[in-house]
Amino acid sequence: MTKLQREAIVRAALELVNEVGMDGLTTRRLAERLGVEQPALYWHFKNKRALLDAVAQAMLAGRQACLLPGPGEDWRVFLREYARSFRRVLLACRDGARIYAGTRQSGLQMYTRQAQCDFLCAEGFAPAVAACALQTIGRYVVGAVLDEQAIEAARPAAANEGPDHHPALAAAAQENFAQAEPDTAFERGLAIFLDGLAVSSDSNTR
Repeated sequence: MTKLQREAIVRAALELVNEVGMDGLTTRRLAERLGVEQPALYWHFKNKRALLDAVAQAMLAGRQACLLPGPGEDWRVFLREYARSFRRVLLACRDGARIYAGTRQSGLQMYTRQAQCDFLCAEGFAPAVAACALQTIGRYVVGAVLDEQAIEAARPAAANEGPDHHPALAAAAQENFAQAEPDTAFERGLAIFLDGLAVSSDSNTR
């Protein structure tokens, strides 16, 4: 297979995920979509995890803005916009968070992460804190989207169980933070994270 054909496999897999979800993505279905025999896929992807790594990279490629800070940009502004952009990309794909979780970073992604760490270090963070901050904010975004997409996927089933079935739970849900509007909940958690990071930065500069 040529490189173009490999890209076609990834593109078809991404389309299939958006139609049937991550659990519905199988090599059999993908082979049928491409009009090839199933074993032909293993020339490029030895297992589903390897395929999902490629799908995750395709999902992010050219879509995530704010990967690097602009000239003179404050670290808070950069991390906030980076997190928001990452979240938008994951939400744009069905099961986006599940696909991304556990993926292995490509060489380009490692280069970008190093540049991000260098920026935070120049802003006064210790290297270990900078690396931990980037990893933590990434995990926060993935976790938030994972929860958001899981709630959305379960909504049709939950709609069939009205308040009469679980009155206590229905009442509690109205007070539950998890039921807050997703954008508001995400921004609240992000602000808490950035406030905590600012304390760490201040302690390092004293």
